[in-house]
Amino acid sequence: MNYRVVDLDTYYRKGVFRHFTQDCNCSTAITHRVDVTPLVEFSHRTSTKFYVNFLYVLAKALNAREDYRLSWRYDTQELIVWDQINPTQYIFHEDTETFTIAYTEYHPDYATFYRNAMSDIEKAKQTREYGLDAANHPNWFDASAIPWISYDSLTLELPDGYLYFNPIVNWGKYREENGRMMMPVSLRLNHAAADGYLLAKAYLLLEEEIAALCGGIV
Repeated sequence: MNYRVVDLDTYYRKGVFRHFTQDCNCSTAITHRVDVTPLVEFSHRTSTKFYVNFLYVLAKALNAREDYRLSWRYDTQELIVWDQINPTQYIFHEDTETFTIAYTEYHPDYATFYRNAMSDIEKAKQTREYGLDAANHPNWFDASAIPWISYDSLTLELPDGYLYFNPIVNWGKYREENGRMMMPVSLRLNHAAADGYLLAKAYLLLEEEIAALCGGIV
C-alpha cells in the first residue's frame, strides 16, 4: 500500500479541488453503454469467465491514471495518490441472496490476475459472512456487477462533504443491440478529483484495454 502525498500548491487541478472540497462538496457519475463484443468473444474463445476478464480490464484502466488512484487521509488532512488500486468484488450467494466481499489484488499480468481472482471468488463462495474489512483495504475500489438486468442509469449517493475518492463501478447485463453486445457501466467519482473529461476518459481507457486484451492474447 505505497503512496505519495500530492502537493496541493502545484496540483494541476488545485482550483477545482478547492472548490469541490470547500464550496460545493459533491460527486459526479455517469452510466455509459460499453461495447463488450470483443470481450464476450474472447471469453468464449478462451473458455474463460467474462466477469473476471472485465474485472481485469477495468482494474487496468483505472490504474492507468493517477486521477483514479487518489485518496484523502483524514488523519493527516492530505491528498495522496496510491501506487496501485485494487478491485473489491461482491460475490453473490443464490441460497441466501446475500454477498461476500472478496478483495483481489490487481496485477498487470492477465494470467496472474485471472488466477488470483478466481481463487478469491472460490474462497468467498465458502462463507456467508459479509467480510467487510475497509480499514485494512484503503486502496481498494468497489467493483460490483448487477447481472440480472441491463439498466439505463444508476444512482449512488454518499454523505455530503465525505471526501471519498476511490472509484465506485457497477455494471449490468450485456444485451445485443444491432449485432453488438452492449453493457451498461456506471462510474462514480468525487467531483474534487474528476470532471466530465475524466469520467469520459475512464471509458475510453476501458475500451482501449478491452481491445488490447482481446487482440493481444489468442
